[in-house]
Amino acid sequence: MDITTAIALTLGAAWASGINLYAACFMLGFMGATGSMELPPDLQVLQNPMVMIAAGFMYVCEFFADKVPGVDTGWDAIHTFVRIPAGAVLAAGAMSGVAPEMQLVAGLLGGTLAAGTHFTKAGGRVLVNTSPEPFSNWGVSLTEDLAVVAGLWTALHHPLIFIGLIVLFVALMIWLWPKLWRGIKRVAARIRQLFSSEKPEAPGPGV
Repeated sequence: MDITTAIALTLGAAWASGINLYAACFMLGFMGATGSMELPPDLQVLQNPMVMIAAGFMYVCEFFADKVPGVDTGWDAIHTFVRIPAGAVLAAGAMSGVAPEMQLVAGLLGGTLAAGTHFTKAGGRVLVNTSPEPFSNWGVSLTEDLAVVAGLWTALHHPLIFIGLIVLFVALMIWLWPKLWRGIKRVAARIRQLFSSEKPEAPGPGV
């Protein structure tokens, strides 16, 4: 694997982990097991049948949890402690075979990218959940799933294009964060207002 593909795989694994970790692990394992690509040594464990079964099972769980407004936000909150460190591990594993300091750098950058992607996804879903109909939630969730598959495929077959897309994604992500934060604060304020509103007192006798 040349250095450009290794960098694209590092970025792709971290980016995809922040969106859907289990789909990313299954996709990488499937491509390795079918000979579509040769995984770096530290990532070859993903093509183990037991690992693929576990990743596939968890993906099915996430597929349904991610389609239910409110449940998806709770799922994202729990996975703050899963996606970010896993993104760092996968990014470091994609650079296996190079100097240890380069693996450490890849892990740090991968964890940061996974965190940014995860919080952007989670924040966006909070706002999407304010829609009264479920179809927008389903559409966003399916788009995320397809993006993981298409993104990893692009990273492996067209690494330079993927690296360019990641640069654009990071720029868009930074631009979106203030807007997402303001939107989340408005949603939180409405929820607080809903639960803190006092019921009007009933009029007394003779009034």
